[in-house]
Amino acid sequence: MVTFSQFLAAVQANPFLALVIVLVMGTIFVNGATDAANAIAEPIGTRAIGVDAAIWMSVITNFLGLVGMTLFSTAVADTMSGMVDFGGDSHVALIALAAATVSIVSWSSLAWVFGIPTSESHALIAGLTGAAIAVHGGISGVNMGEWVKVLYGLVLSTLLGFLAGWVIAKVIPFICRNADRRSANAFFAKMQVWAAAGASAMHGAQDGQKFMSTAMLAIMLSQNMTVEGAQFPFWLELTCALVMAIGTGIGGKPIIKKVGIDMVQLEQYQGFAAALSATGALLIATLTGLPVSTTHTSSSAMMGAGAAKDPRSVDWSVAYEMVLTWVFTFPGCGLIGFALAKVFMLVF
Repeated sequence: MVTFSQFLAAVQANPFLALVIVLVMGTIFVNGATDAANAIAEPIGTRAIGVDAAIWMSVITNFLGLVGMTLFSTAVADTMSGMVDFGGDSHVALIALAAATVSIVSWSSLAWVFGIPTSESHALIAGLTGAAIAVHGGISGVNMGEWVKVLYGLVLSTLLGFLAGWVIAKVIPFICRNADRRSANAFFAKMQVWAAAGASAMHGAQDGQKFMSTAMLAIMLSQNMTVEGAQFPFWLELTCALVMAIGTGIGGKPIIKKVGIDMVQLEQYQGFAAALSATGALLIATLTGLPVSTTHTSSSAMMGAGAAKDPRSVDWSVAYEMVLTWVFTFPGCGLIGFALAKVFMLVF
C-alpha cells in the first residue's frame, strides 16, 4: 500500500504526477457537481425536501458512500484499473492519463454549463480508452474482457432501473388502495428522502471508485508498479470522497431542475419507487464490479416510475435529449482523449 509520505516523495521526484492528480481531482469535482444531483432529484421534484437540504444530504451521503463501500468491496475500482494499458513507459503513460482526464473535464464541464445530465462514468471510460488507443496505435491497449462490462452495466442501469421503477410504482397503489391518501403521501415523502439518501450514497460508492482507481493508476504508473492487486490507501479514499462532496455542494441545481422537474412529474410514492429502484440497481452493480452510469440508472428509474401511472407524464423529449448526450459521449470524449494524448506526447 502506498503511504501518503511515499506519495509526496513520488510527486517531488515526478512533478508531472502532481498535474495528473490535480486533473483527476478535477474530474471527481465535476462528477460531484453533475452526476450526484440525479440521485436527489426525485424528492426535490415531488417537494418532499427542499433543494438546499437535499444538496447537504447528498454531500454527506456521497462522502460516506465512497468511504464506507470501499471497506467491503473495491470491485468497480478493480475493473476500471484493468480496463486499459498505457504501456511500459511510465512518462508516456502519465501523459496519456493526463490527456484522458483533460478530455473528461472538458466534456463534463460543457454538459454542466448547459444543464445536461451527461454520464461522467462513460466520459471517463471513453477518455481512458481513446488515450490508450493513441499510445498503442490500436486497440491492443484495451482489455476487452474488462471493457465489455461497460456494456453489461449499460444494459443493467437502463433496463433494471426502468423496470424496477415501473414495477414498484405499480405495486404500491395496489397495496395502499385502502389507505388514507394524505397519510400515505406523508409516509412516502419521508421514505422517498431516505431512499434518495441511499441512491446518493451508492453514487459515491460507484462513481467514487471509478475515479479513485484513476488516481491510483497514476500513482502506480509513476512508480513503475503494477496496479493489479494494489490496495487503495485510506488517505486516497478520503481525499476523493471529500472532493466529490465539495463538488456536490457547489454544483447541481441546473441538473436537478432538468431531471427532477422538467423530465417527469412524480407523486410521492412514485418518487420513492424511483429512488429505491436506483439504489438497488446501483448496489447490485457496485458489488458485482460493473461500472454503470449513475445518471442512466436514476433517470431510467424515474421514467419507469412515471410511466407506470401514465406514459404521458414523462417528457420523452427531455429523455431523448439525454440519450443523445449519452450516445455522443463515447465517441466524442474518446476522440478528444485520443487527440489530446497525441498532442501531449508531442509536446511533453
